[in-house]
Amino acid sequence: MKIAVTYENGHVFQHFGHTEQFKVYDVQDGAVTGAQIIDSNGSGHGALAAVLAGQDIDVLICGGIGGGAQRALEERGIALCAGAEGSADEAVAAYLRGELVNTGANCDHHGAGHSCGEHGCGEHQEHGCHGDCHDMPKGKNTGKKCRTHYRGTFNDGTQFDSSYDRGEPLEFICGAGQMIPGYDAAVADMEVGQIIDVHLTPAEAYGELDPNAIFSVEIARLPGAESVSVGQQVYLQDAYGRPIPVKIVARDDTTITFDANHEMAGKELNFRIELVSVE
Repeated sequence: MKIAVTYENGHVFQHFGHTEQFKVYDVQDGAVTGAQIIDSNGSGHGALAAVLAGQDIDVLICGGIGGGAQRALEERGIALCAGAEGSADEAVAAYLRGELVNTGANCDHHGAGHSCGEHGCGEHQEHGCHGDCHDMPKGKNTGKKCRTHYRGTFNDGTQFDSSYDRGEPLEFICGAGQMIPGYDAAVADMEVGQIIDVHLTPAEAYGELDPNAIFSVEIARLPGAESVSVGQQVYLQDAYGRPIPVKIVARDDTTITFDANHEMAGKELNFRIELVSVE
């Protein structure tokens, strides 16, 4: 895999359409094996997208980028992770750890000050984000360390989780993608000591069930898979070497069927949230 970063003096250059250089990283098994700096050889998003396609780039990491440039990349099969800032090397490392927020098209007038760089969703706990991370919510607590107590229930009143039962609040950075979108949005404007009740749709929680996330693989292609059984959770690797939790939902003599949907996908959730502290 090849990752390109808009590049200037060691940092992520913030304006894709005006970048003069890209730093291109060769990645194998989730680790960088080499890197080189190349000139853009053109200006404007069409020309730059063509340059990247000519280098067989799989992923572009950048700061600001417009909708036209995003479409040009999509047409060439190049994945986008926009909104990065700071060290180019660190941005790539964060991407490979699954810790980089993609803001999508975020630059309408090529202004300065694009943010939303890294976030800590490598080791999610409790109700952390699953799959693609979400846009940062607006609110006074965004970007701050928050500690909350919560009780989560399904629509029938059945409790599925509670920090109160464990006796320890949940700690996270609000808006950093560590939590599901609706939880982040609820906490963003809360006052310390406030308790609220929120109802989350699947889109605000773990997303809808994705039929494309259910797939079958030949057992012969999975060393060590002979002993796994239906109902068991295992980990596969994506194209970047990152682990993906999947559940075995069926198997026969030749194939195993996996479900990569989150166990909460497609469910409406209810939370009672108490904001304990903000730092």
